[in-house]
Amino acid sequence: MPGRVIKGITQRWLINSLGLILAVLFALEIGFAVVVRSYFYNGINQEVSSRATVLTSFFSRFVNGSDAEFEAGAKEFVEGFTEKEKMEISVFDRYGNLLITSSGFLSEPEKSMPDYDYAVTQENNYGQWVGKLRSGENVMAVTTVLVASDGSMAGAVRYVVSLTLVNRQIMLFILILLIIGLAIVFFVMMSGGYFINSIVNPVKEIGVTARKVAQGDFNIRIEKIYDDEIGELCDTINYMASELASAENLKNDFISSVSHELRTPLTAIKGWGETMVSAGPEDQELLQKGIGVIIRESERLSGIVEELLDFSRMQSGRLSLKMDKTDLLAELMEALVMFNERAKKEEIELVFKDTEDIPMVFGDKDRLKQVFVNILDNAIKYSDPGGVVKVEVFEGEGFVSVIVSDTGIGISKEDLPMITEKFYKGNSTRRGSGIGLAVVAEIVRMHKGTLEITSEEGKGTVVVIKIPTLSKTDTTDVS
Repeated sequence: MPGRVIKGITQRWLINSLGLILAVLFALEIGFAVVVRSYFYNGINQEVSSRATVLTSFFSRFVNGSDAEFEAGAKEFVEGFTEKEKMEISVFDRYGNLLITSSGFLSEPEKSMPDYDYAVTQENNYGQWVGKLRSGENVMAVTTVLVASDGSMAGAVRYVVSLTLVNRQIMLFILILLIIGLAIVFFVMMSGGYFINSIVNPVKEIGVTARKVAQGDFNIRIEKIYDDEIGELCDTINYMASELASAENLKNDFISSVSHELRTPLTAIKGWGETMVSAGPEDQELLQKGIGVIIRESERLSGIVEELLDFSRMQSGRLSLKMDKTDLLAELMEALVMFNERAKKEEIELVFKDTEDIPMVFGDKDRLKQVFVNILDNAIKYSDPGGVVKVEVFEGEGFVSVIVSDTGIGISKEDLPMITEKFYKGNSTRRGSGIGLAVVAEIVRMHKGTLEITSEEGKGTVVVIKIPTLSKTDTTDVS
């Protein structure tokens, strides 16, 4: 059976911390009570015991005499006793009969005198007892047996001290300690309560804020009061809400951008389809032109869908590579061929600096071609008529580097650090989904390469892709 769940920090603090404090204080109270009681009782016991020496010295001249002489000595001792107000003294003969008391009343002795019974059986002739008399009064009784020279019992002297005042004094000390303990508990509860509230209240506020963030309110913020771990948590929650708000805006922009990207080719396909139907089969030139547009726009749609699928695979960790020995230069050349006609059509000069003896790399040729296609597509897309897109390839330090530079509109300093993030699109005036560079960055990373983008707004962009050569890559998985 699972244990009972304790809800709330305050409840846990009350049970754990405050409970422990109360237990410790209770133990200390008990300990102090025992110590105080022992201190007072030992003081009384020492006071009474110290009289045994005087008692023995006084009765030394009577213990070996007759019973009458012992009784006379007892009367003399009791009458000369100066502390009758503090304690009662009783003298017994050798047979245990009460001879005289300091109170003057020869009442029947207590039926139970453990101190007397104990003293007559001990070699040290001494006995002590703490208890209640028949009257209900708490007392401490001490008996000293007087011994004759032949070793026989000559009599006994019993001191009885009332513990009523002592017990009151002990209770007063315990009460003072109890008040101090309660004051400590009160102080701990006040300070602890303030401390707990300084944690519980912000945590509750954080919980409320987190629930609102979970419900889609990304503009809510937590007021930071304490510059500690709680304050750091508030900053983290606020930062999370800010990032979620940015991600939400990026997602909305992405959906809007993708919708536009899909709508444009669909509109062209639909428009040319309707035009071809209305024109009829006689106008072959129009039909051929329309079919060409439909094919190109269909390929464009297919590319957008494939890009979205790649992004989905990347997000779920299912983007896979078919790694093998690959001629990186050959894949780059294929991508250049794909964009050669488009560059001419858009009046952009596409320049390739031919390089020989580029080593093989270990990679997925289709994914690497996809990287080059995306980079070249962006370079041409963000360049104006008359611009230049330059492609260079070289090998150095165990990497094959592909540099694609353009003289296009460039990227602002604010956008540049986020250009490879998902959904991010630096310039909304140019077509694109905003996920191409995110996919490119992931593919390059999976090839253990690097992607560096530098740009200056209004002057152009330089993209450097570095892929490790085959000799630098662990190819033990190559079949």
